[in-house]
Amino acid sequence: MTRIQVQAKDGLCPCYVYRPSGAGPWPAVLVFMDGVGIRPAMLEVGERLATYGYFVLLPDYFYRSGPYEPMDPHTVFADPEKRKVLMEKFFARATPANVMADVGYFLDWLAAQPDVKPGRIGTTGYCLGGLMSLTAAGTYPDRIAATASYHGGRLASDAPDSPHLLAPKMKSRVYVAGAIEDGSFPDEMKARLEDALTKAGVEHTIETYPAKHGWVFRDAPVHDEAATERHWKTLVSLLDTTLKG
Repeated sequence: MTRIQVQAKDGLCPCYVYRPSGAGPWPAVLVFMDGVGIRPAMLEVGERLATYGYFVLLPDYFYRSGPYEPMDPHTVFADPEKRKVLMEKFFARATPANVMADVGYFLDWLAAQPDVKPGRIGTTGYCLGGLMSLTAAGTYPDRIAATASYHGGRLASDAPDSPHLLAPKMKSRVYVAGAIEDGSFPDEMKARLEDALTKAGVEHTIETYPAKHGWVFRDAPVHDEAATERHWKTLVSLLDTTLKG
């Protein structure tokens, strides 16, 4: 792993780069972190993804809030004061509009790397990052070919910037996995997203796993090993089929 800084919309964004072993170029994947931010469990996703033959860029899109110590998923949402800080200091600045403005810089950086395979890339995101991944598919349709979202919330809400409203612009293959126990992705929202993607002619799959919101990360209190491995199987299948076919 290499830690770099990429010039983004509002400053230098810390990013983590993972290259597969061997000789490139490799297809690229942009990873959107979850709402708990950069920490060992998040970095492990980029590390493992590279072992499947992908050049991985994992940005810390909380950069607008300044440096921070790794957060603990066990306490950051349970403690009212910590949750307040998370929402007001971090989430309030990492809006879809701000992050999407940053994505253009990330895509340009990837395109300039000699060991990145030319052409459209893949994205994956988790929780808040799942929303960002899906939003990026509709914001940069000519540059993203594969889109994954795992335990993403608010994917088809009444908000004016809800990702499902971008479905008519999407040109990527989309895979969405929600949790059965997830108040931010209820059955009605799943149906709404399904309807939007279907009507737009987007090639997609939407599933709900028998797990709880946030299951992928090993440091989460709801971590589910079986669901995590299913996540890896579906993610790699999507990427291999789209980017290596």
